[in-house]
Amino acid sequence: MPRSTNAVSSRRRRKKILRSAKGFYGSRSKVYTVAKNAVEKSFVYAFSGRKKKKRDFRSLWIQRINAGVRQYGMSYSEFMKKLSDNKIQINRKILSDLSMNEINNLKKLVDSISSSS
Repeated sequence: MPRSTNAVSSRRRRKKILRSAKGFYGSRSKVYTVAKNAVEKSFVYAFSGRKKKKRDFRSLWIQRINAGVRQYGMSYSEFMKKLSDNKIQINRKILSDLSMNEINNLKKLVDSISSSS
């Protein structure tokens, strides 16, 4: 009995890898074995990139809050301490948006926590 190769699924599997490697440089997008390694590595980068994205956004929010609050003579750490002392729970994403787009509301928030301390 001859050996069965199941060419249909083999071809489909290879095409899937080569489609994922589309746009890669040189043989990484043309040669199956090289492309397979490149695609596997790209999945590793994609996983770690999703984690890194969260870190990057948090640091961006902190920088924006710091820049917004320094206009009113307060540092980021002082501001966050006074927020927690006054039991105001606003996350950094919202505070960042306030400092970028709603400067008047941020000023009111800073004034309210400054006067209460």
